Amino acid sequence: MKRRSFLKNSLITTGLVGAGYPLFANDKPDMYKLTILHTNDTHSRIDPFPMDDRKFPGMGGAAKRAQLVKKIRSEEKQVLLLDAGDIFQGTPYFNFYGGELEFKLMSSMKYDACTIGNHDFDGGIDGLKKQLKHANFPTLVANYDFKDTVMNGKTKPYQVFQKGGLRIGVLGVGIKLLGLVPSNMFEETQYLDPIEQANKYAKILRYDEKCDYVVCLSHLGLKYDNDKVSDVKLAAASEDIDLIIGGHTHTFLEEPLTLKNRVGKNILVNQVGWAGIVLGRLDIFFERNFRNKCVSCKNILVKN
Repeated sequence: MKRRSFLKNSLITTGLVGAGYPLFANDKPDMYKLTILHTNDTHSRIDPFPMDDRKFPGMGGAAKRAQLVKKIRSEEKQVLLLDAGDIFQGTPYFNFYGGELEFKLMSSMKYDACTIGNHDFDGGIDGLKKQLKHANFPTLVANYDFKDTVMNGKTKPYQVFQKGGLRIGVLGVGIKLLGLVPSNMFEETQYLDPIEQANKYAKILRYDEKCDYVVCLSHLGLKYDNDKVSDVKLAAASEDIDLIIGGHTHTFLEEPLTLKNRVGKNILVNQVGWAGIVLGRLDIFFERNFRNKCVSCKNILVKN
């Protein structure tokens, strides 16, 4: 995607706004607003890109992201901050600190949850387990079975967040590691079908946990030209997921894709490139007696 495609802030509005409801629906007692912020594939990019970088001069950086998140939280009542994996690897910070700095910075920004990407195994499964103590937020992955590894009990398939009058369910799925990551790095980790596991836990979140909105953090990749499982395939095969926040393919989207799930309902898929260059933002509006009726998105360039 060309540079202008992600430099442009995009906004889409449907449902309630089109029906004449005000955009700032928090003023109405029968309305709820949820703001979801998200990143993916930050790849140990702690500092901004140098000013002489040909593609991303001065863009990104953890400090600027933290300032932006703080500003949005000061303006919005209910905010979730999520990450879709590949937190590790890409700069000397990872080589020196093994992921400790990345998790500490995310904790200071008060991330609510993350999932695991393939590069998060680059320090080995022991290295991942060692660094998780610095993450003050849950690591969610439903399709990695860690029972015979040191990661047993260190992750969970999903988490429910209470945001005002809303219950938000978040689950995670990861990409197949065999052939992508050396087997000695993930050891006895068992890979389970991500579509089956995502649907299983989305149904639990929707009906058992009574969630108003279900989010899947995915490190599968947006789409492929072969039969490999992707976010697009997951969306088409899903039923109870409302939003897929993706990673792995480093895809800069101007706005979320609106796709149809297997029962013909809309499902959103979003991804914001890599290296923390863009912060994803989705504002979701809810009417008390209905599921989400309006979504706006403004993927925000992280710059000076």
